[in-house]
Amino acid sequence: MSEMTTQILQESLGKTVLVRLKGGKSLRAKLKGFDQHLNLVLDETEDTTDPENTKKLGILIVRGDNVVIISPPPR
Repeated sequence: MSEMTTQILQESLGKTVLVRLKGGKSLRAKLKGFDQHLNLVLDETEDTTDPENTKKLGILIVRGDNVVIISPPPR
């Protein structure tokens, strides 16, 4: 993981991020932690795959190799 990626994720800690996973799932959650493998600890997680029917999932740990994209909050 590059220094720029690490810096952006550090700045996103405690803020809401959007995460797209393999298989097409989309999550909105507060980023609580991450590591060099892009494993994520997410809190207040919602499954937003179907915008008409969001599901609250709570605290999740997402394995980094399932992450396709992370969208940080606006600056």
